[in-house]
Amino acid sequence: MKLKKRKIKFTAIFFICWFAFLVFLVDGVLKFQTLLDYFGSYALVETTLLLLVIIPTIAVYKYTKE
Repeated sequence: MKLKKRKIKFTAIFFICWFAFLVFLVDGVLKFQTLLDYFGSYALVETTLLLLVIIPTIAVYKYTKE
């Protein structure tokens, strides 16, 4: 698979912005401890947050036109 520089650049920009938004949302607005109390599992919350960053980033890479 040949990596395209333009696609990687757009994906990296999206990743940084989306990650910063989720950090602001989880740490600032929702409070991480509140999520832990609601779901009850640290591993579940962390895995969900990681997937909320990784899956959209892969989708942006896949659907960005060269």
